[in-house]
Amino acid sequence: MKIYVGNLPFETTDEDLAQEFAPFGEVVSANVVIDRVNGRSRGFGFVEMPTDSEAEAAIAALNGRELMGRPLTVNESRPREEGGGGFRGGRGGGYRGGGGGGGRRY
Repeated sequence: MKIYVGNLPFETTDEDLAQEFAPFGEVVSANVVIDRVNGRSRGFGFVEMPTDSEAEAAIAALNGRELMGRPLTVNESRPREEGGGGFRGGRGGGYRGGGGGGGRRY
């Protein structure tokens, strides 16, 4: 099961994340998401555990628990929704692309 971990302290490493989840079972992977532009943590990450029972135990124990002074948000990862976001997302106004939103049309 893939687990979302939010509100991570920006100093958290992949290894720190794996250590937090290790007491609950095997950690297949632990990744803190890094911003491509500035190379810093984006404050969230993902942990993968092989069994649902281990993952559910980790979620129950770690959701709301403080790590370096910040309460973690821990839950089952949901699949990404299609569309939205990005440079040419469906928001905004102006004279090009996008739709909706305000702004003057030319």
